[in-house]
Amino acid sequence: MTSDNDSSATVDKEACRLYERYQAAESDDERHEIALEMGKLDRRRHADVYAALEDE
Repeated sequence: MTSDNDSSATVDKEACRLYERYQAAESDDERHEIALEMGKLDRRRHADVYAALEDE
């Protein structure tokens, strides 16, 4: 089982990886696909925050 800190660290690493890929992208299409992945990651992060608030 992972703790909230482990989950946050994993999401942060994914965000950094996606940002680096975005910066290195060579086409608008590639940047668009990466931006969609970033959006999915952001929604997942928000869902985690709302779930934690419900537990309080």
